[in-house]
Amino acid sequence: MGETVDVVVIGAGVAGLTAARDIARTGATVAVLEARDRVGGRTLTREVGGGLVDLGGQWVGPRQRHVLKLADALGLQRFAQHHQGTKVLEVRGERRTYQGKVPSLPLLSLLDLQRIVWKLDGLARRVPREQPAAAPKATEWDALTVEDWKQRHVPTWGARAALDIATRAVFAAEPSELSFLHFLSYVHSNGGLMPLTEIEGGAQAERFVGGAQSLSRKLMEGLPTGRVVLSAPVKALLQDARGVTATTQDGRAFRARYAVVATPPALAERIDFGADLPPGRRRAHADIPMGSVIKVVATYATPFWREAGLSGEAVSDVGPVRLCFDDCGPHGHPPALVGFFLGDTARAWTGRPEADLQRAALADFARFFGPQALTPVAIAVLDWKQEPFSTGCYVGLPRPGTLTAIGDALRAPFGRVHWAGTETAIEGCGYLDGAVESGVRAATEVAARLTAPNAG
Repeated sequence: MGETVDVVVIGAGVAGLTAARDIARTGATVAVLEARDRVGGRTLTREVGGGLVDLGGQWVGPRQRHVLKLADALGLQRFAQHHQGTKVLEVRGERRTYQGKVPSLPLLSLLDLQRIVWKLDGLARRVPREQPAAAPKATEWDALTVEDWKQRHVPTWGARAALDIATRAVFAAEPSELSFLHFLSYVHSNGGLMPLTEIEGGAQAERFVGGAQSLSRKLMEGLPTGRVVLSAPVKALLQDARGVTATTQDGRAFRARYAVVATPPALAERIDFGADLPPGRRRAHADIPMGSVIKVVATYATPFWREAGLSGEAVSDVGPVRLCFDDCGPHGHPPALVGFFLGDTARAWTGRPEADLQRAALADFARFFGPQALTPVAIAVLDWKQEPFSTGCYVGLPRPGTLTAIGDALRAPFGRVHWAGTETAIEGCGYLDGAVESGVRAATEVAARLTAPNAG
């Protein structure tokens, strides 16, 4: 039969390793099966241009209590995201600059934008974080896209453009493909729309000195040696009255009393759970595809944009790079910029030669910050849509109609199988914070069953 443990965890990202750590602390034995040849999931830290850069998830914010608590427990240091200086905004092909938090839009558009933010935050609070499908207008909102709602409720071109830019930046998706109910649920899960988009006090406030992948590396170090099995994609997770059997693609079998699946729903679809998988969970696997993003990091000899009084922040509704930040490491070294191809532009460029992606990104960096951007010391590109065990980033996005169809299927245990992953989070959904929260929850569920008087 192969190895036997108390709990098998599928996925060695932050969620899966958090669950494994908490389960192991109860004295139970655990095995973590990871399809990739590394831990970290949607985080990936590499050395580029003499310093560490994140090619996956990288930021944390002060509201994200779960991941901050974990990071502190693991002894990971953080540093503030740079945001001082003039910001760049491109709308309808026109370059504008501004300072502070108020974009350079016409007054009527700014007033409309403020009204829309208040309106969206108010609607989001009406969506229960534990069960979005129980919202008073869940069916109506889930049938709409963000684009549908925008066309009906946002009159000014400037506010429409700002909402489009924010949606792409936060979800790596177009307003026309995103369920409005999911949009509201996501906003509520993360404390409001502005905290999602801001640096100071927001979700992009800080980064990890050793990169975000250090969370997973540290979690793995805390597990007994050999408990994390890499290059082990699971093809089947079948259960009977006494336990579960996880079988990898190369034929290895792991027998356990319970399982935690800590993968995005779109990747769980590749696993055979047997004929009795509930319809809601099947629908979740089929209709929660990943967002679309290509991430580019360029390092430089000097932070020339800072020297010119620019913050390194840019948002645009033209060109392949739709979002840009200063990506300098701790104490400013190495000087770096990070850019994102998002939504339609990521899909338009995915699969193209890396040299083409580099040239396109550097051309946009130069348009934002000046010609010095064309001559980096080093550059790295990661097309997340081409990653076979991600198929996209940042997070799974329910298609319109999905949330109301699946009900509580994202978190409801299926027999001896429990679910984790940031898509299942009540708080911090879509972020590292949600990954940690979901791992803690799944571990708590499993630990309770392991110690129950009638545990099988």
